[in-house]
Amino acid sequence: MSAVLQSPLGLTPRRGLLLGTRGWVGVGAALMAVLVIVPSLNLMLPAAHPLHLPDHVVALVGKIMCYAICALAMDLIWGYTGILSLGHGLFFALGGYGMGMYLMRQIGRDGNYKSDLPDFMVFLDWKELPWHWAWSDSLFLQLILVLAVPGLLAWVFGYFAFRSRIKGVYFSIITQALTYAAMLLFFRNETGFGGNNGFTDFKRILEVPLAQPSTRMVLFVTTGLVLIGFYLMARALVHSRFGRVLQAIRDAESRVRFTGYDPLSYKLAIWTLSAVMCAVAGALYVPQVGIINPGEMSPAASIEIAVWAAVGGRATLVGPILGAFFVNGAKSWFTQAFPEYWLYFLGALFIAVTLFMPQGIVGLWRRNKKEERA
Repeated sequence: MSAVLQSPLGLTPRRGLLLGTRGWVGVGAALMAVLVIVPSLNLMLPAAHPLHLPDHVVALVGKIMCYAICALAMDLIWGYTGILSLGHGLFFALGGYGMGMYLMRQIGRDGNYKSDLPDFMVFLDWKELPWHWAWSDSLFLQLILVLAVPGLLAWVFGYFAFRSRIKGVYFSIITQALTYAAMLLFFRNETGFGGNNGFTDFKRILEVPLAQPSTRMVLFVTTGLVLIGFYLMARALVHSRFGRVLQAIRDAESRVRFTGYDPLSYKLAIWTLSAVMCAVAGALYVPQVGIINPGEMSPAASIEIAVWAAVGGRATLVGPILGAFFVNGAKSWFTQAFPEYWLYFLGALFIAVTLFMPQGIVGLWRRNKKEERA
C-alpha cells in the first residue's frame, strides 16, 4: 500500500514543501496584481490615461476569478480523485442565491413597489417573507447558509452515492440530473427565489452602494485573495497524506479498500469541500455580476466547469485556473466579435484538447520543457 500512497501515477509529492521558488514568485506576483496593480490602474489613474483599467474589465476579471475557483474545485475531485461531476453548477448557484437573498433585502424600499418585500414577491401578491428568508437581512448569517446549505446537500448526496459505489459515467449522469432537477425547481415562482428572472437590481451591500468604484474594487480584491487562498489550501491538501490517498483512490480504488482504507470517507470529504468552494465562488460572483437566476444551474454551465479543468490540465491545480481564464477570455472576445460561432469554437476547443493535448495547457508546456532539456 505504501507504493500506492507514495507514488500515484508515478509521482511522489515532496514532503514539507508547499511551493518551490517559482511557485512563491507566482503567488507573490498574483498578490501584487490583485492588491496593488489592478486597484492602482483602476482607481488612481484618470479614465483618459492610456494605462487606465476600465470598470468593465475589472468586473470581467473578477467574474473569471470566480469561475477559476470552480475550476480549482473541479480539479480536486476530478483531477486528483477521479470523480467527474457534471452538476457543480448547482453548488455555485446555491451560493449565489444565498448572497442574492441578502442583496435583495438590502434594496429595502428603493424597489419599484416601495415595499419591504422584494419586488417579485409584491408582484406575486405575497404578504410576508417565506420561512427560508428568515435570516436574509444579516450578511453574516447568510454567509453561514452559503457554506452550510451546499455543503449539507453535497454531503447527503455524496454519502448515498459513494456508499452505493456509484462512479464513472453513472455518477456524472446522476449529478447532471440533480442540477437539472434543481433548475426546474428554482424556475417555479412558489419556491420564493424569483422564478425564471431570479434576483437582480441589487443596490447595496452592508449599506454601501454596489455601483461605487471602491466597493467593486473591494469585491475584486476579496475574490482574488480567496482564489489564491484556495489554491494554497488545495496545494497543501494534495501534497499531504490525505491527498496521496485521494490519488491512490483515483488510480486503484479497489486496492485502497483492500488495504484497509475507507474510500467513502475520503471521497465524501473532498466532494463536500469542492462543493463549498463552488458555493463561495457563487457568493462572490453575484454582487460583481449583478444577477443570479436558474440558468446558472443548467447542465451546460456545469459542463463548462469540466471544460475549464480539462483545457488547463487536470491534476495540476494551476492548470484549471489558467483554463478558466483562457476559455472565458476567449468567450468574452468571441461573443462580441463572432457571437453566432462561440459554441462551435468551444466544441472545437474541447475536441482539440482531448485529441492533441490530453494533459491540457500545463501538460503541453511541461512536455515542451522536457523536450528542450533533452
